[in-house]
Amino acid sequence: MINVQLMREYGAVERQLDRGEMLVQEGDKAVFYYQILAGEVKMNNYNDEGQETIQGIFKKGESFGEPAVIGAFPFPANAIAVSASKLICLERNRFIDLLKNNPDISFSLLQLLSNRLRFKAIMSKEVKGFEAEHRIMVLLNYIKKRDGEDESPFQITMTRQTIANLTGLRVETVIRTIKKLEKEGKLQIINKKLFL
Repeated sequence: MINVQLMREYGAVERQLDRGEMLVQEGDKAVFYYQILAGEVKMNNYNDEGQETIQGIFKKGESFGEPAVIGAFPFPANAIAVSASKLICLERNRFIDLLKNNPDISFSLLQLLSNRLRFKAIMSKEVKGFEAEHRIMVLLNYIKKRDGEDESPFQITMTRQTIANLTGLRVETVIRTIKKLEKEGKLQIINKKLFL
């Protein structure tokens, strides 16, 4: 996360979003770099039948949409507040100046984007040709490794619908598969919450 005070020195402003509010629509010009101060934002797309594909979910301390901002191309996905959220926004040209003047931040951003590409590559490989159990376990193990490797059991906070949207499965398939994985002892459900 870029230091908020440094962002303010470059002219960043704060913005509030209500739950469900769309910040960016697929195809919009990339005008701002966004960093989350509170809440959650998801980036998604919808196919012609209205089925949602979640590209990523970003929480407090994370940023999103950087490739479009740096590359000066339209946003490839929508950005929607999952919960009431507070963002800090820095206009594209000022963001580029900040990166040029702070190579350590540029390098950290490069590492972040590399990790996201790795996740996309893993999920792309795992979604094609594998059964639902495998897809779900790859996703959940990745989330655990990324967010709470040392926690046991680790709570998966995403909904069954989100898991479906990230794995290319129907929500009904995810629900059935999670029950099966619980019976096999590969995960736990405690008070309707999912643990790995």
